[in-house]
Amino acid sequence: MVCGWLDALVARPERGTLLDGAIGQSDATGTALWLSRETIPEAHVTNVKHDLSVPVSSIPRMIEEGMAELGTAFPGCVGLIFGHIGDGNLHYNIAMPDEAGTQALMNQRKAVNDIVYEVVGRLGGSISAEHGVGQQKRDAIKLRKSAVEMDLMQRVKDALDPQGIMNPGKVL
Repeated sequence: MVCGWLDALVARPERGTLLDGAIGQSDATGTALWLSRETIPEAHVTNVKHDLSVPVSSIPRMIEEGMAELGTAFPGCVGLIFGHIGDGNLHYNIAMPDEAGTQALMNQRKAVNDIVYEVVGRLGGSISAEHGVGQQKRDAIKLRKSAVEMDLMQRVKDALDPQGIMNPGKVL
């Protein structure tokens, strides 16, 4: 057994959880895999983007449940999901098979986000992972964090930026 989350993904090919995969067997293949991973965002410019995290053990459920619910609401949508699954961070991007469909989906971004954020919440994750909250999530974060959590985040921000010069007036 390599590790629990990898076994969980590999053991479910009949469910479509993992359609294809590779594990680097040398430094050269590892470098080639990282190059592929780093160029994924360039290939997927237009989609509804999410940078989220869930407990590592919940990654298969995030993929399965999220795509099932999105597929019901937006038939034909596809997940362009990649990230650092070893720490639970997923770039959970949603598109349609064609450009026109993806543009239409982009116009329904809030509905897509609501579905993704609901699944993330059920799994005990966060709607914002490595890149922070940002302006697009400033209203969503307030719906998903308690007053205590928001206060603690403000205190951390104030401790790191007592003069309020870093990104003033954005989220906190």
